[in-house]
Amino acid sequence: MSHPMHEPAGPPGLDRGAIEALAEARHGDPFAVLGPGPILGPVPISGPGRRRLVVIRPDADEVGAAAQQDGRPLGILARVHPAGIFAGTIEDAPYRLVVTTGRGTETVEDPYRFGPILTDEDLQLIRAGHHPDLPGVLGARVTEIEGVAGTVFAVWAPNADRVSVTGDFNDWDGRRHPMRLRHAAGVWELFLPGIGPGRAYRYEIRSRGGTVLHKADPMAQATEMPPGTASIVPDPTPFPWTDGSWMARRATTDLLKMPVSVYEVHAASWFRDAAHPQLDWDGLADRLIPYVRALGFTYVELLPVMEHPFGGSWGYQPLGLFAPSARFGRPRGFARFVDRCHAAGIGVILDWVPAHFPMDPHGLFRFDGTALYEHEDPREGIHRDWNTAIYNHGRDEVAGFLIASALYWLEHYHVDGLRVDAVASMLYRDYSREAGDWVPNIHGGRENLETVAFLRRLNQVIEARVPGAMTIAEESTAWPGVTAPITAGGSETALGFTLKWNMGWMHDSLKYMGEDPINRRWHHGTMTFSLVYAWSERYVLPLSHDEVVHGKGSLLGRMPGDDWQKRANLRAYLAFMWGHPGRKLIFAGGELGNPREWDHDGSTPWALLDDPGHQGIQALVADLNRLYAREPALHGRDDDPGGFQWVVGDDAANSVFAWIRRTGEEATDPDMLVVANLTPVPREGYRIGVPAPGIWHEVLNTDATAYGGSGLGNGGRALAVETPAHGRPASLTLTLPPLSTLMLRQGR
Repeated sequence: MSHPMHEPAGPPGLDRGAIEALAEARHGDPFAVLGPGPILGPVPISGPGRRRLVVIRPDADEVGAAAQQDGRPLGILARVHPAGIFAGTIEDAPYRLVVTTGRGTETVEDPYRFGPILTDEDLQLIRAGHHPDLPGVLGARVTEIEGVAGTVFAVWAPNADRVSVTGDFNDWDGRRHPMRLRHAAGVWELFLPGIGPGRAYRYEIRSRGGTVLHKADPMAQATEMPPGTASIVPDPTPFPWTDGSWMARRATTDLLKMPVSVYEVHAASWFRDAAHPQLDWDGLADRLIPYVRALGFTYVELLPVMEHPFGGSWGYQPLGLFAPSARFGRPRGFARFVDRCHAAGIGVILDWVPAHFPMDPHGLFRFDGTALYEHEDPREGIHRDWNTAIYNHGRDEVAGFLIASALYWLEHYHVDGLRVDAVASMLYRDYSREAGDWVPNIHGGRENLETVAFLRRLNQVIEARVPGAMTIAEESTAWPGVTAPITAGGSETALGFTLKWNMGWMHDSLKYMGEDPINRRWHHGTMTFSLVYAWSERYVLPLSHDEVVHGKGSLLGRMPGDDWQKRANLRAYLAFMWGHPGRKLIFAGGELGNPREWDHDGSTPWALLDDPGHQGIQALVADLNRLYAREPALHGRDDDPGGFQWVVGDDAANSVFAWIRRTGEEATDPDMLVVANLTPVPREGYRIGVPAPGIWHEVLNTDATAYGGSGLGNGGRALAVETPAHGRPASLTLTLPPLSTLMLRQGR
């Protein structure tokens, strides 16, 4: 029986429906047809030692097979479908394909002659969300199988009908390289011989409804430059790290007793000029590292550098949770940046976003045609404030994906900490939702129990796998135990973070400082309230990017008064912050007294340093960091109420605050006295109680002329006498400059 030319007419035994499904890129089990296989039924060439071979090459004019060992011909295949499907029988021997196209003839390996790649154990661990090396089994991995070099591609898409690898190596044709489904985990895999680092690829996914999707690799370790959306096969060459001593020290250091002073940076906008519209990682390292070191910060914190499609999200809507953004160069450039930071004694913290992701069509949203990474119900799965999708933390594979991302940055890139974004939005099911627009938990409550379990596990795994690394929660509510350790029999609400941003202190103190000094007496408690709960968690005091955008004004711009008073207010406020319990964080530009809001399309206004007043603010921040690092009293007991004593907390009429910071090791570490006068009125002869008589050295005065102040002060020292005050046996009589903060160290 003859067939029209457009119908398959290959060797008997080939199923016509299967051939049509391959030609139309809808066959879900390509290894059942493609590659070598047994001869079924009568064959056009009889004799022993032969087998069937089916190949799909839409670009080919002719396809045959040659022996691997000596290149002798093993057989020529017939075109059995005009879409480029070739089939026939060949001599049963190890083979390569001989393919003739309009570009010539080449001998290549057949991807469909290789067996399954992932082990059963891999599949079980992926499905359970507990694989210890997810980037080592999913994504694109350059490797060698049976002596053949190439790349293994593997992707989780359990509800897809068909998944193909497409790329610049197959003309982005989804018919060319359909993948094998490993049913145990819903993972599709394929080894493509000859594909090496640097090649661009995507996954073409056919949903069960027949929709064809073009998706970037969720596990991609490198990407195209946005707005390109392709993933890039990563370079497997190990990076030559030089920070072994840093890493060893990190693993054994008690971070909670160390100074933590953080310079927060948006890498894209920190420095730009006509000659440098965008710094790469090496350019950023050349400029940022010496600057941060000169100012005495102990850490640099980067707004998310994970690949993200929209630059205006500042990185907070990422899709590539394993890929440093191509905006700054290749991934090895980021590794060099971290290595150079460590060589300079600077730690690296990354903002990391496990709460939500954007719904760009090439991304995670409805990845295989279903709500795979997100919740199906929009009351759980869509964040209306940000128009983003919410991760389903209760799904094992999703939790495993996110934890693998966190570990990847900490282990693969030696990052020292992750600041976890938008924790409050994850913890509460009714976050920013009206009644009836959220789904209660199994007990009828608002707490997101699945997210609680995810965060607890995240912090437990990091503590076990990466000793010395920190996790920091951006959490704006009174959730109990954000930084409480997770212990057997402990609180079920304990989350195990290392530190938490003190959003209450930030909002209260900025509100207070924005008041006209004449009115501050009526808001005195706003400034002292943070000490009521200062030891309920382990805190960071953040003056972050969020406080200098969206119409909030800059730090300097929030201060009342004329230019001199604005600067004096800011200087006094910064020193108040550095003397207050809690680690320190300031966003780039704040140390210059930037008068304008941050512009992510612009640059830090470095020209301000031509003005001595702005130079003075910068010099103050540098001196505060040096003093903070040098004096254990200012950092050694941040989480211990015994390290803080109010001296003057109730002088609302004069807007004066005074307190003592101490380590408790009085024989070696002196106490520090912090005094703030937050009115423009100088106060002469202000008596302040202290623990003992003797010399107190005025080690910092924000009104010093070097900082742009008036120069009023105490001549560098003051003598405490045996005159009781404020419940203490001795006292100092001080001159308090206008709008100033003083720091005095007890003499020995």
